[in-house]
Amino acid sequence: QVQLVESGGGLVQAGGSLRLSCTASGRLSMGWFRQAPGKGREFVAGISWVGDRTYYADSVSGRFTISRDNAGNTVFLQMSSLKPEDTAVYSCAADNRPLRTPVVVSGFDYWGQGTQVTVSS
Repeated sequence: QVQLVESGGGLVQAGGSLRLSCTASGRLSMGWFRQAPGKGREFVAGISWVGDRTYYADSVSGRFTISRDNAGNTVFLQMSSLKPEDTAVYSCAADNRPLRTPVVVSGFDYWGQGTQVTVSS
């Protein structure tokens, strides 16, 4: 059973930065999704298990960066130039299969508990 442990959420002012971390029990294809109140879960970023392919939602491209550590078990989401509309619960997702595009919820079997990111204006 794959376990995912997230950390790094919090409250930040618009224009600020936060870094989310997600540690998995193995090297897996991984992604970040978010869900704002009253909205569905949406894709944010994805990374292949090797780390050679990354994908971003248009809404975060150029502001967010997904990466993984050398061991490959921890994935980071560096979020910069944050906007109030980035406020959501961010969830880490993982899967044993190669990362497929488009990166969607159904492409992942394992999910973290979610961490709240709040951006104040």
